[in-house]
Amino acid sequence: MPRIWKFGDSVNTDDILPGKFAPFMAGEDVFQTFAFHYIRPEFAASVQPGDVLIGGRNWGLGSSREYAPQALKKLQVGGIVAPTFARIHYRNLLNLGIPAFEFDLTGLLEDGAEVSLDVPTGVLTHAGGTVQLPPPPEFLREALAEGSILAFFKKHGRFPGEAAG
Repeated sequence: MPRIWKFGDSVNTDDILPGKFAPFMAGEDVFQTFAFHYIRPEFAASVQPGDVLIGGRNWGLGSSREYAPQALKKLQVGGIVAPTFARIHYRNLLNLGIPAFEFDLTGLLEDGAEVSLDVPTGVLTHAGGTVQLPPPPEFLREALAEGSILAFFKKHGRFPGEAAG
């Protein structure tokens, strides 16, 4: 069952994937193994597909480098929930198909808690009950069904939410 990985406020893109481990430095096949290398060294070896990250305010601040969310995508993170996101990072997450929910769960769930996240409805279930996160809008549900906004565009030749033709 997926579980929670809890982080604090202002986790930046260099915390998520330090620049010295960028794909062009560490290698395209292994860069994800350095995710959270300095702040949660056990993360990359222990994270399981579908695990949910809970962050504090201003998640993803810093640079606009896409390789930080790419590392999380390669590790199959199921979603990120934080009260606020840095805008460019938020868009990079969605472009790559990582669900990002703006909601404050920092005081509710503990690190390692088992959860399930139904992305289309935004329902997060845990041992104590359920939390209704803001569900993704229809255009984003369309994109996530294809894997990402980029995958949707490649398949349909348009962005989700745009009229076909």
